[in-house]
Amino acid sequence: MKRLLLAAALACVVLAGFSAEAMAKGSKLRVEDNSTYGKILVNGSGKALYLFTKEEGPAADCYGDCAVAWPPYLTDGKPIAGQGLDKKRIGTTRRTDGTTQVTYRGHPLYFYVHDTPNAILCQDVFEFGGLWLLVDDRGRAVR
Repeated sequence: MKRLLLAAALACVVLAGFSAEAMAKGSKLRVEDNSTYGKILVNGSGKALYLFTKEEGPAADCYGDCAVAWPPYLTDGKPIAGQGLDKKRIGTTRRTDGTTQVTYRGHPLYFYVHDTPNAILCQDVFEFGGLWLLVDDRGRAVR
């Protein structure tokens, strides 16, 4: 029982860390020129952003276990376009829990939970009913 409680407490601490990173006031998008994938969207800290091909429009379809593995890029202010991005392509969508997710060219944006600013671990992976693909500076999926 103690192990179960310890595991649950650790999971809460870990998830709290992800939500703090995933949400930022006036979330910033910028372009990073990655030698492997070309110009890709990243957040202000340099962590890669993905789109989910199961989503056909701006409405998010990644919740529950999906959102644990692929945390949405949330904001509590107006998203900011970094150098090299068209600010007209940046938007938001309201999630079912009332939070606001950043979009680019109509695509809700996500992180992969185990990526770091210098490591992209899940490009072109099929999970939760769709492909997860990096997003280029024009808002297109990187294939």
